[in-house]
Parts: sequence; structure tokens; C-alpha cells
Amino acid sequence: MSEAALGRDEFRAAVFKRDGGRCVVCGEAAADAHHVVERRLWPDGGCHLDNGASLCAKHHLQAEQTLLSCEDIRKAAGIKKVILPDILDPETSWDKWGNPILPNGSRGRGQLFWDSSVQAVLQSGGVLDQFSELVKFPRIRHLPWSLGRTDDDISMNASDLVKRFHGQRVIVTEKIDGEVSNLYQHFYHARSLDSGSAVWRNWLKAAHAKIAHDIPDGWRVCGENMFAVHSIEYSSLPSYFLVFAVYDEQGCALDWPDTEMTAAMLGFPTVPVLWQGVYNEESVRRCWSGSSRFGGQQEGYVLRMAGKIPPGLHTRSIAKFVREGHVQTTHHWRHSKIRKNGLAANQPKG
Repeated sequence: MSEAALGRDEFRAAVFKRDGGRCVVCGEAAADAHHVVERRLWPDGGCHLDNGASLCAKHHLQAEQTLLSCEDIRKAAGIKKVILPDILDPETSWDKWGNPILPNGSRGRGQLFWDSSVQAVLQSGGVLDQFSELVKFPRIRHLPWSLGRTDDDISMNASDLVKRFHGQRVIVTEKIDGEVSNLYQHFYHARSLDSGSAVWRNWLKAAHAKIAHDIPDGWRVCGENMFAVHSIEYSSLPSYFLVFAVYDEQGCALDWPDTEMTAAMLGFPTVPVLWQGVYNEESVRRCWSGSSRFGGQQEGYVLRMAGKIPPGLHTRSIAKFVREGHVQTTHHWRHSKIRKNGLAANQPKG
């Protein structure tokens, strides 16, 4: 996103002016200045000219129902530049409501999927059967003082940080250098929804097979697969899988005590808690020591709300700090000889 967002009235006027006051699909008189990507997904409201299109009432409803895709609308409006909220990965295709479109044409569930108004409009369009239970773990914003931000990363600005966390109880956990992995009752995948097989995933797949029946239907257990060394080598892990979040069937992240309880029930440890209490920036900053609880360097830490986090508030309720130069794992590490991380002396070797 480059230009500043317009006000709602300015947005409507600018979109109608560009489109001649006509529906870009059929040429009838326009009734609405449609947000191509839902405005609630944007920190600034999404009123950008390249995120708007003039639509008649019929085609506006079809766009809301996602019967008209974002690509269809951009093409009809002559929009050449695809702009997205910073929480949506530009390498992924998305529908109006921020649901990822999967390679096979089905859709994953985005952070607004379970919103009652979104459910209603998707149901009216008859498209709910296109959705998979699989969810791609969303990008997490960097804290303003994170050392390892790159040009491709997204950050939470200082004012939003204070506004969201001030007076709230928070948890700070160690950020571990592994492969983000998702366990469901009937499926397992890494960060990518179509991640294939790999040697370093075999241990977790076998472990998942033993406990899958204990994961409630529709729930998702997220953690780090630590079997293989990435850019940090650990010497004393409690397990090759460390849980950092659990989501219920409505896409809500469980509060931290329930996250720990669910992980323990499944036989997995959680990532270590470095600090907890009512938000205090100085206390959070002190969570950076440079040394991991499990031997080796510290990758960073993650700040999150301690309570239950609804899907619509996910990206505003979690932020991370990473060490300088943390992006050291090359794209080809998967094709190199796999080195295993070390387990603590009292842990069975995988």
C-alpha cells in the first residue's frame, strides 16, 4: 500500500469518477463503491482507489458473496495494481473476505470467516461448501523495536501497540527457530497448506497419528517442528514439537492457560513463557537475552494477549521481536543434509 487512504466520502467520489458512475461489470448506473478487499482487513480502512470499484446493486451483492472474484472485479475496473492489507501475503490469492484460495480451487478460512455477517453473505451465495477446514497461519507483525525486520516484513506501529495492549494482561514466549506446523483431527500441514512430505516432517507425522483422535473436531494445534536445525542449533529441547497456539472450531485462539492444558493433554510442551503480567514495554523488552532456554542463540520472543483472541483481532493481538540477521536459513536448506536438533537428556530420541 502506497498512497494514504481516502475518507469514505472521498473514496466513493473518486471511484465513481474513475468509473464514470457506471457498474464496471454491466454498465448500469452504479449503486455502491465496492471495497475489492474487505475494509476491516486494512488498518486504515482500505479506502484506496485501487481497492475500489463501482458496482450496481446486483453485482455488488455478487461481489460480497464472492461469486465475482477480486480478480474479476479488478479486470473489469481496469485496475492494474493489486494492493492488499499488510496481513495478507501477496504471493497468495485471496477472496473479498481475506480467505486464501488454495491451488485446487477450494478456500481456506481467513480471520473473518466466522464473523456472523460474513457467514451470512457466504451462505446466501451458496459457496460455504468450497471451504476447507485448513488454515494458513497468518503473518505476524514485528514489534517497533524488533532488530530483524526486513523490507518484506510488516510491523505494528507504536501507537497501535499501546492502544491494543495498554492495561491488558499479556504473555511473552520465546520465539523458536523451527517450521510452523498445524495439526488437525484429520490432517497435518506445515505453514503452506499444500506442504508435501519431507524427512524432517516424518517424526511429527508419526506423533500426530498417535494423538489425532484427541484433537477436537474443527480445532487446530499450531507449533514449531524442531526436528531439523534451521539457522539455530538447539541442544536440549523437551520435544521436537512445541505448541504456541491452539484454535477452536470458531477460529478463536484459546487463552494461554487453556493452550497449555490442551498441549499437555496431547503430550506436547508449549514454547517457554519468558514473562507475563499487565503490559509493560520495559518488561517486554527485557525478554531479549540472546540465549535460548534450550541451548544456542535466542531467535526472539512473541508478545500476545493472555486471553482468548477472536479471529478478527488475531493480527492486532500478537507481535514479535526477532534478532538481527535472523533470516539466515537459505531457501535450499531443505535440500542439504538434515541435522537433528538435540533433545534434553531425559527425552526419548526421535
